[in-house]
Amino acid sequence: MWRCALPPLQRYPTVDELGARAAALVARHPRSARLRRVGTSRAGTPMWLLSIGHGSRQALIVAGPHANEPVGGATVLRLAERVLADPRYTEGADATWNLLLSLDPDGLRRNEGWLRGPYTLGRYFRNFFRPGFHEQPEWLPDGAAGAALPETRTLLHLHDELRPFLQCSLHGVDVGGGFVELTHDLPGLAQRVAGTAARLRVPRELGPYDTLYWPNLGPAVYRIPPPRIGDLAAAITEAAVESTWYHPYRYGTVTAIVEAPMWGVAAVEDGSPPADAAGVLRTVSHTLRHDTRFLERLLAVIRPHLADVPDADRLLAPVDDYLLVCPGLADTWDPDVADGARPLPPMSTAHLAALRIAGRRLALRTAGLLHQLVTGAGRDPAGVLPELDRLIDEWCVDYRDGCGARWIPVTRQVEYQSRVVLAAFELAVGQAPACSRSGESGWGSQAAVPMHLE
Repeated sequence: MWRCALPPLQRYPTVDELGARAAALVARHPRSARLRRVGTSRAGTPMWLLSIGHGSRQALIVAGPHANEPVGGATVLRLAERVLADPRYTEGADATWNLLLSLDPDGLRRNEGWLRGPYTLGRYFRNFFRPGFHEQPEWLPDGAAGAALPETRTLLHLHDELRPFLQCSLHGVDVGGGFVELTHDLPGLAQRVAGTAARLRVPRELGPYDTLYWPNLGPAVYRIPPPRIGDLAAAITEAAVESTWYHPYRYGTVTAIVEAPMWGVAAVEDGSPPADAAGVLRTVSHTLRHDTRFLERLLAVIRPHLADVPDADRLLAPVDDYLLVCPGLADTWDPDVADGARPLPPMSTAHLAALRIAGRRLALRTAGLLHQLVTGAGRDPAGVLPELDRLIDEWCVDYRDGCGARWIPVTRQVEYQSRVVLAAFELAVGQAPACSRSGESGWGSQAAVPMHLE
């Protein structure tokens, strides 16, 4: 059986490493693999598509849709190795795998301050970058026709060119657990996810805060509702906006959002009823309000000193987004404030753990971006850096000791995500329209391709 000569990745790959490793695979397998430039980012970075196989059914795997979620880059390289090693995923399924190495290569470059490790919560959040909502290439707030980002237009073009039967968007959860979001049900996926998570000791997130109102297709598997018109806060927190997840729906594409955690928290898969849900919700919402007010005061002190900071607007955009949504989230979660128009679903221990993590995440991301703005200025005239360092350290300790967040090695994150993608592929192949091939009848409702015996 074929083996890849490249050593397995023990850390997240950079933009340049992704391209180099993909090119090395193609050089070793020129008949099966191809690498082509399909677009150019805003900063002029090439966007590369690695294609494997020559089947008529197209699968599209998108890495790096969010700049701070680099696991997908390592996953597409792992998938390429798996698919090249096993022809059942190409010839046997009449399929071609199209692996977009990074949807936001410019954003990924901005995260290189922590990509190489050591992987600590403090290092991650002090070097964290994720652009503002309107600069995230998966979203289409003005519809597909109004897509302004070249990265977005590249992905839309791939949808229309390939008309994939399956699209997998590879996301990462910084703290929490793994889960999957689907535009179409894939019966059996929840069981596959459960088995993979158990074998690899990856917690499943049974109540992510952004899926609170979404249909549940099985433990840790959720149905993405059709996009709806809403305000920016709803769009950011619930993906309630037109997106590249739904754009290929017209082609019958099944889109799967595959989330893999960096730091796992066991409580997010605890489906037991809590002893005092209202009390926990009050604490979480009050904490988020307190943290938001404090960060708003820090921002007001910092903002006048940013005129000479290079590219400060790109760091301020997500800060403003986070501070915009936090008060509304706190009100939604607070049992003493919620107006009943959209009540929370019944809360499990997993839901409450996810809400606590989400509130802390928003505050930590904001503090980390403010920290970068101050250090980018080369001086601290307002004297806020010690306070920001204290906050980041204190909140990271709360994640580690209060929530029990534990680092999951990169190799295990990648193996988890790649196995979930392969499971989705196998199940989607069974649902895809049969392709007429000489001597073969198409898969129809036949059994899916079995996984490797590990």
